[in-house]
This record gives sequence, C-alpha cells and structure tokens, in this order.
Amino acid sequence: MSTSSSSRSKMITCQGVVCWGPGEAPKVEEIEVEPPRSGEVRVKMLFASVCHTDVLCCKGFPAPVFPRVLGHEGVGVIESIGEGLVSHSQLKVGDVVIPTYLGECRECYNCRSGRTNICQTFPLQAFTGLMSDGTSRMSIVCGGGGKPLKLYHFLSCSTWSQYTVVDANYVVKIDSKLPIPHASFLSCGFTTGFGATWKEAKVETGSTVAVFGLGAVGLGAVEGARVHGAAQIIGIDINESKREKGEAFGMTHYINPRCSNDKSISEMVKDLTNGLGVDYSFECTGVPDLVNEALEATKVGVGQMIMLGAGTQKSIAINFVSLLGCRTFKYSVFGGVKVQSDLPTMIDKCINKEIQNLNQLLSHEVQLNDINKAFHLLKDPDCVKVLIKL
Repeated sequence: MSTSSSSRSKMITCQGVVCWGPGEAPKVEEIEVEPPRSGEVRVKMLFASVCHTDVLCCKGFPAPVFPRVLGHEGVGVIESIGEGLVSHSQLKVGDVVIPTYLGECRECYNCRSGRTNICQTFPLQAFTGLMSDGTSRMSIVCGGGGKPLKLYHFLSCSTWSQYTVVDANYVVKIDSKLPIPHASFLSCGFTTGFGATWKEAKVETGSTVAVFGLGAVGLGAVEGARVHGAAQIIGIDINESKREKGEAFGMTHYINPRCSNDKSISEMVKDLTNGLGVDYSFECTGVPDLVNEALEATKVGVGQMIMLGAGTQKSIAINFVSLLGCRTFKYSVFGGVKVQSDLPTMIDKCINKEIQNLNQLLSHEVQLNDINKAFHLLKDPDCVKVLIKL
C-alpha cells in the first residue's frame, strides 16, 4: 500500500452497520469514509466483535446521537495515514492495529498520576459521536444523489465498517504473533475484566474474588484473578452452561442465583467464605440490583467492589447500609488499562501464554451482512463472543 498524497485524498465507499434511531435494528448500508486528516489513520477492518455495549448503543447509550456507525471492538490494518504524525512515527501503512476508545498522552496530570487510565488530553470519546475536531469522517448518500448525510462515530472507532478513521492517539499496534481474531477480543470486553483485577483491584496471591456475570468481561476477571494468584474465585451467573466456561478460565466455585433457596447472592458468597465475604468483587453486567449484591458480598472494612458493567439507566440506588460497612465502590472503564503503556503488555501476556484460553471466548462467527444474526446469537445461552468477518 502507498502512503502517497493521492492515496490519502481518496474517499472510500464501503459497507458499514448503521443504527438510524433509538430501538431500531441496525442495517448494513453503503457509506462513504473520508481520508484521514492530520494526526489520523484510516484502517481497513479485518475482524470485529460484538459487545453488550453495542446493544446499549442502539438504545441511545451513552448519548442518543443518530444515525451512528456501530462497533467498538475490532482489529484491522492501516490503509493510509494523515499528516502530522511526528509523535506517532512508529505507525505506518500496513501495520496491524487495534482501534480503541481511550488515548494516553503520558504527560497530563492524570497520565502521570498512576491512579487512572483516563487521559485528560485524549479522553474517552463517547458522547458527541464526532472526532476531536468536532466533525465526522463518515457519511451516507440518501435518495439517489442527494446531499451526503453525516454519520456519527461510536466510541471514536466505529469498527463495524469495512473502513474507519481513527485518531492515531487511539490506535495500538499489535505484535504479529498474536492471532488476529483474538486481538478483537482484547479491544474491550476481556481486557476490561482482566485489567480490573490487575490495574484497579491489584488482586494479590491468596485473596478471594467474586465475579458477577460470566460473559467476556467476567471471564477476563476470572482469568485475571487466576493469573494473580487468587485462592478462591467465585463465579455468579444464571446461565448454567457458563459453569464449564468459568472453570476453564480458573473459577473455583459457581453460584447460580436461580438455585438460591431464597438466599441472596451476597449471602451465598458469604456462605462460601466463612461468613466474611470476598476481598474483591467485580460487577460485570450493569444490572442495577446486582450492584448492591456485589458490594454487600465484600468484606466489611476492606472489601472492594469494581463495577464494569453498563446500562441505560441514569442512576442506581445504593444500599447505604452496605456503605456503612466501609467498603469501597469504584467504577472502571477498560479495567484501568492504559492503552499505550498496558495494552501491549497484555498482548505479550497472551503471546507468552501467561493469559490462557483466549480462544475459548469465540463461540460464533458471522459475516458483516449478517449483523442482525449476531444480535440474535447474543441470546444464545452458549454465546460468549461473536466474531464479525469484514
């Protein structure tokens, strides 16, 4: 591929998945993707995957901006590069990369603090649906030759499109030793769970852990707890088929709330931990009722609950009695993983087999044209990750 100015100046017509309004089923449309501008790259997507957040996006999460090109998990190859990439000279046409929804400048107060992965210079691009300059790089021509209609991006990357334009600060080059489809799984869900045990809770050897929800995020938390030496890893899910999957990732105990005999989940967790509760719990579903259960399931005084799930509700009621136990409640985006400093380390852990079973996340594959089938597959009890071939 060429990086010539003629290559950079070409508009590309391709297929992308567009949601036209809240609650509407996504549609595969022919869209136009502009060339990258200064500091940007245009990526030819190879694979993408489906996350629960994509479902929420169709309902207007985190902001109801439509029409919007969906997708925030994926991996692709740089097709062209815009001007002004002096600080990103390591990026070149042909590099295999993960587009992300967080950046990292390494210089702002937040980046230097060591306490957060939310960069002040390149923050979470979730609410406007636009690039950092306030414009879009995607459009669609409606009604046969009419004026192009602006399409909004989703989480700064819109990976369910055959081509997408991303700010270079939100792109991570990956090692070719990592199977390319697996890279898509690392771009959100699994990394969020694993990172929360590693960067947020800092799970230590011999500790006790509870994981609420055994989807890709939850299985990442289970794997992270195993890697960091947790002695007891309790998985909670209403889907009995997730028991075997959780055990493959390192789960030591399983709770199905539907077999509770009128006990709450937190009570069942305490039954497994000598009445104390766990050191760390990870809420991976976004279900409001589970937030309080996850908090109450931790130890009084020292217990930590990290919330990783998302939902469309604007607020959640927290049981004040649980807070009186001096437990810690924190929300985490991307599991506290810094895109440039930590994500390459996670990739190395996968290549070196320190992180195992990544291939077991894959449960279904679809073509881009079958995107609605992918949404249907999410309801399958055996579904963990749906891989989209672009």
